Parts: sequence; C-alpha cells; structure tokens
Amino acid sequence: MSSSSAAPGRGDGTGTAGATDAAGGRPPMREALVAAAFRLFLERGYEQTTVDDIVTLAGVGRRSFFRYFPSKEDVVFPDHERCLADMTAFLAASPKDTDPVARVCDAARLVLRMYAENPDFSVQRYHLTKKVPGLRAYELSVVWRYERALADYLRGRLGGRPDGALRADVIAAAVVAAHNNALRSWLRSGGRDDAAAAVDHALGYAQSAFGGVPVSPASGERGDVVVVVARRGAPLWQVVREVEAAFADG
Repeated sequence: MSSSSAAPGRGDGTGTAGATDAAGGRPPMREALVAAAFRLFLERGYEQTTVDDIVTLAGVGRRSFFRYFPSKEDVVFPDHERCLADMTAFLAASPKDTDPVARVCDAARLVLRMYAENPDFSVQRYHLTKKVPGLRAYELSVVWRYERALADYLRGRLGGRPDGALRADVIAAAVVAAHNNALRSWLRSGGRDDAAAAVDHALGYAQSAFGGVPVSPASGERGDVVVVVARRGAPLWQVVREVEAAFADG
C-alpha cells in the first residue's frame, strides 16, 4: 500500500519545500504542501503557522491548498484517508472462510506499513501531535474510524452469534490497542526499532486471546443436518461412534 505522506523538506528556504522528483522538477503539489507545512511547523510551531504561510512557501495559492486539505489539521495526516480506504477494501475482499480475527490483524498491519514507509515523517508527526492538543484530538478521531472499520467487518462475520456485536466491538478495540501500543513504542525509538516485529508480537497477543472465533453462517446459508437414530439404552460410546461415522460419510 502506498503512502501519500511526504517528509518535511530540508532545502535552503528559498522557493518550494520538499524533495524534487526524479526528473529534477517540482514535486507534486500535494507533497509540496505537506513538506512546506511540516517545515514551518518545525521552525515556527504549529499554532504560529497559517495556511497563508504554507502556500507561500509551497509557491501555490490558497485554493490549491483547500483542494487537497479541508483544514490545517488535515495536512498533518495526509495519508490516513487513503490508508482507511485501503483497509476497507482489504476487509471487503476477505474470503468467506478466513479467520475474521486474523483478517482484522492483517488489516491493522496496513496502517503500520503506512507509518513505516516514511519513518522520519512519522516520527516528526508523532512529536508534533504530542505538543498540540488539537492534533491529538484529531488523531484520536482517526483512530476511532479505523476501529469502526474493523468492528463493522467483524459484525458482518459474527453478528449472527450470541453477543456477536459485543464480540466484534471488543475484538476491534483490542486489535487497535495492540497495534497502537507497538506503534508508539516504535515511534518513541525514533523509528529505529523493527516496527513489523513489534506489531506482529502485539497482534499475536490479541489473536491468541480472540482468534478462532466461530463464524456464523452467512445470511441464507444453512449447514448440513445429521440425524442419527440409536436404540434406547444404547451405550454412549456406540452413539458417539454412529455420529462420527455419519460425519465421516458426509
């Protein structure tokens, strides 16, 4: 899964911010805006940076900024909408016989991959978000959307079971908590630790607790019914043998 994030530029401050493309030209406008924004956030502070400051450094107009980002907060999280869409599509394409808990764990790994593709940017965003309460609140709303995507998928798979909706919500929350625990540990290391290993360990813990949850038959589907006729007073071992034989024959 590709990420749309761009690392803050390290230019000399004259002209547009951010790295140029392979041909030596200007970077794509979206990436140029992200790079300009983070450069200013790091130099001046988030609250002291305006949208006008960002577009001036990027060399574009205000309309161009709002074509890509509804608000200044959105430029801090330029990659999450695409990642959420990728996660939703991944879950929708799940085979019917897939273990639903394993599937949501794999979906969570898509988020980790997005962060790990650009460690410098991810670490800078982590430190910036810690300093700005408004960004922290925005980030929590993003996390909630990921959790709801996982829960909606699980409700579709487990909803027909007793407490299916409850199970779905609890499992989704546990998977997100495990993922975020490992992700924050990796970010605190400055992106130097093995992110994939940390997340695999954390998600393995969640999967060991909730994995193997029986899945309800899909709507309209019915499982095979086996009827065994046994003589009254027949020993239990004989009844069990008859049941085993019936299933073996099926």
